[in-house]
Amino acid sequence: MSAQDVLQLIKEKNIEWVDFRFVGLSGKAQHISLPAVEIDEETFVNGVAFDGSSIPGFRGIENSDMVMMPVTETAYVDPFTAHPTLIIMCDIFTAEGERYDRDPRGIANKAEEYLLSTGIGNAAYFGPESEFFIFDDVRYESGMNKSYFEVDSEEAAWNTGRKEEGGNLGFKVPVKGGYVPVQPVDTQQDIRSEMCRLMMEAGIRIDRHHHEVATAGQGEINFRFDTLVKTADNLMKYKYIVHNTARQYGKVATFMPKPLFGDNGSGMHVHTSIFKDGNPLFYEKGAYANMSELAIFFIGGILHHAPALIAFTNPSTNSFKRLVPGYEAPVNLVFSKGNRSAAVRIPIAAVTPKGARIEFRTPDSTANPYLAFAAMLMAGLDGIQNKIDPRKLGYGPVDKNVYELTDEEKKDIRSVPGSLDEALDALQADYEFLTAGNVFTKEFIENYIEYKRAEAKAVSIRIHPHEYALYFDC
Repeated sequence: MSAQDVLQLIKEKNIEWVDFRFVGLSGKAQHISLPAVEIDEETFVNGVAFDGSSIPGFRGIENSDMVMMPVTETAYVDPFTAHPTLIIMCDIFTAEGERYDRDPRGIANKAEEYLLSTGIGNAAYFGPESEFFIFDDVRYESGMNKSYFEVDSEEAAWNTGRKEEGGNLGFKVPVKGGYVPVQPVDTQQDIRSEMCRLMMEAGIRIDRHHHEVATAGQGEINFRFDTLVKTADNLMKYKYIVHNTARQYGKVATFMPKPLFGDNGSGMHVHTSIFKDGNPLFYEKGAYANMSELAIFFIGGILHHAPALIAFTNPSTNSFKRLVPGYEAPVNLVFSKGNRSAAVRIPIAAVTPKGARIEFRTPDSTANPYLAFAAMLMAGLDGIQNKIDPRKLGYGPVDKNVYELTDEEKKDIRSVPGSLDEALDALQADYEFLTAGNVFTKEFIENYIEYKRAEAKAVSIRIHPHEYALYFDC
């Protein structure tokens, strides 16, 4: 889509506002809206100015002028605004016209360029499975004298005895009992279908949707894989539509990995493959799980660098409330075919040569998708280039339920970091694979670590309600 095509779309759809968006370090979208009547071809040449110092982790106040450069192919009509609005994602440049090295979308672009430069392939495909909860009510507060959260859902297991207006209609979702039940247990069929309808109108190809394992409204919508940057763009669109559709239904959606204690959390399993000239590089008939040696080395890179990689794929303190044994969490750094207890699963059901792929099950949706997918690609490429063989390093394959292995059987199996600080320590010790081709700069990584350590500290110094249960009467 050219700038002229966008201007024609503005005219055809009677667009009143054009919403220019970018993504900061946190992975959250930011936006500035301009009147459509002021948009012309020069807008796509000169870009839209903004204050980079007001975006956490972006830019100092002494050098804050930055420019959003619209990416015309990302344009779509906002399905939620009262005034017709066109949304366009942007890349970030400095005032001098240079690509900004802290722009997550720019880093993702550089990762794709680096793949081309290696000659290994010319397209890396990503397909995230992003889970979420839809609650009816959410309340939280963190202050000097009180700290708490409370969420509620009409289908939650804790509401079997609640007296509701008109009577309690039953059919609640048991703890760990929410995987694909039909209505009336699944109360959110229509809201997920509406989310899918709006996603399809916005250009996302939908594969399926269903209720997930946890009680209290956990769901999943799968959309079609695409190249790295396009998939990250689609995931930003996906989250925007999920959040706002829930709001229209009088509910609230969250991608927080572990909003509930004692039930499954929400992950973002990421499927990945590499193609060259339209040919799949991960398939080899008759090999283990029909995986090529190149694919095995890619897995080796993912697992070898996983402790550092997790600083990008699971970048919140809450991520590590999900990454604990017992809730289908992929905490064991091994690979396996069709085995959901491994960090890297190789799907084997109904897989064609072009569908051959690996699934990294550890990530969650607090990840900035541009950074997470770029880091995954860089880890996998490092595995290919250095022939990192996971079979020789104790990463499997393990074709057993890892959760049921004895202590002796799993004594040599590495686990994911136990906290965000541990993941950041790992990144600090192992980041060279990310700097190949100047995809991630050392300065960016240092800034990212500092930014995330501040988050970890903010949580660690606060008083936890459970500490009162443990220590108040000491």
